[in-house]
Amino acid sequence: MISDETVIKRAQAAIEVEPRVNIHSFPLHMELKESRLVLDGDVETVAAKRLAVRLAREVTGIQEVIDQVHVIPAKQRGDGEILESFTQLLQGQVDLRNCTMSRSSRGRIESLHQVPDDRSPEITFYKSGEIVFSVDDGTIALDGYVISLSHKRILEVLAWWVPGCCNVINRLAVEPAEPDNDDEVSDAVRLVLEMDPLLSHADQINISTSQGIVALQGILGSEEERNMAEFDAWCVPGVTDVENRLEVGK
Repeated sequence: MISDETVIKRAQAAIEVEPRVNIHSFPLHMELKESRLVLDGDVETVAAKRLAVRLAREVTGIQEVIDQVHVIPAKQRGDGEILESFTQLLQGQVDLRNCTMSRSSRGRIESLHQVPDDRSPEITFYKSGEIVFSVDDGTIALDGYVISLSHKRILEVLAWWVPGCCNVINRLAVEPAEPDNDDEVSDAVRLVLEMDPLLSHADQINISTSQGIVALQGILGSEEERNMAEFDAWCVPGVTDVENRLEVGK
């Protein structure tokens, strides 16, 4: 029987060797409860958060990781500002126009957009989800359901795009349920890159995924675009690592 202390030390050692997490400058607190590791603390990037959770999950003796890691935002903003920015971002997404949307603030549910459940001669589309979102201490929470894994992933990415967001809790169900795989991850990354207004050459990026590891290849116009493409890929849930092979053209 491996002691809880030994398991925690192994998790710390596994994370420590990953420089992108930078555990020395940004220490993480770990507590083990019946093979469930509670991981919390502050990190610099979404990449560091994803990597820390993945590395902890791979440690023998840990069956589940409770992710309470927060990303230090570049700009501190109040929950009301974050909620309003996220609302505007969602309302501007054409792919979400068939979703019923509501937001929760201070215990009140405010309806933003309603889509009928029943079909009628006037309706030429199917309802594609019911989304309820809220913000608490910089964390955006997503509840409800959507009709595809791509919808679920895109909504989480949009949340990470909001200035001031430090964490995303994505509890959206996919109805009907569908199997996940590397092709689904690649498709989601491609959609996200095409959605990003800061990427003017997204069509020049080649994307491949193997066991959750996303490789980006191609030529972009600037170092800023190269970094933004990698950031976008890390924001997609299901991505376990990003290999940025993008080059900057002259």
